[in-house]
Amino acid sequence: MTAKKQKNKCPALLSRTRPPTVQKKHATLSAKATRTLIRSHHTLLKQRAQAIKLGDQPTVDKLDAEIKANGGLESYQIASKLGQALDRGGDSSKVLVDWIGPHFGGLRNTSFRLRVLEIGALSTKNACSRNKHLDVTRIDLNSQEPGILKQDFMERPLPLGDDNRFHLISLSLVLNYVADPVGRGEMLKRCVAFLTKEPPPGSLIPIVPRLFLVLPAPCITNSRYLTEQRLQEILTSLGFSLEKHKQTSKLIYQLWACNETCQPKQFKKEILNPGRLRNNFAIVVKNGSK
Repeated sequence: MTAKKQKNKCPALLSRTRPPTVQKKHATLSAKATRTLIRSHHTLLKQRAQAIKLGDQPTVDKLDAEIKANGGLESYQIASKLGQALDRGGDSSKVLVDWIGPHFGGLRNTSFRLRVLEIGALSTKNACSRNKHLDVTRIDLNSQEPGILKQDFMERPLPLGDDNRFHLISLSLVLNYVADPVGRGEMLKRCVAFLTKEPPPGSLIPIVPRLFLVLPAPCITNSRYLTEQRLQEILTSLGFSLEKHKQTSKLIYQLWACNETCQPKQFKKEILNPGRLRNNFAIVVKNGSK
């Protein structure tokens, strides 16, 4: 009953943060060009979101033109795909499979597979897609190949039963794409509604639902408004506990177990780590149902 009302109010619709897709021929990009394109795209999207918030349509139109001139969403996805190539840091889902691998033991003599929702999927051939113990549902706003459903996670119907829920949700380089801090908080809250502890039929194998989160390292290490401690406080209030953590020079990988009751607390955008050269990445959580 409240889902529809929430949907109308929710500021986190990914489709509102991305301009129209522009078709462009695939090209080979250098590592430097890849990073430049991704940074430029994120900067333009942040400016666009701010213009929308201010009701400045001429600026929105101008920024849309700049985004299209840069190749639009498709070029961004090409750059992201290249960024996941083995010679540029690898497929992030390989870290996920390595982390949850020890939990596959109880599944080896069964046909049961853990259901995975991969949000912002770019490939059907990554590590989690190739694992026989995982049944992967892939969604993205702009599907790049068959096997990836074109869908906005924030508009995906809320599950009515465990059959439509997942044992694992992957948010790899997705949360940072949401231009609005409130939208990021809403996305994290919404993830909880899609997780389940449902065990294999007729089995007593314990299932712990999990969230795999990957963010650019500067989102946490160099933000005015988000620190590692604040991120932990936010996710703890949503019922998560940190199981695994890995940091490289560019990325932060985390695996969160959802084993507590979701009781969202309010987290405002406030300066936690002042500094002139820091970025403005933030996650805002408002009171209310997920």
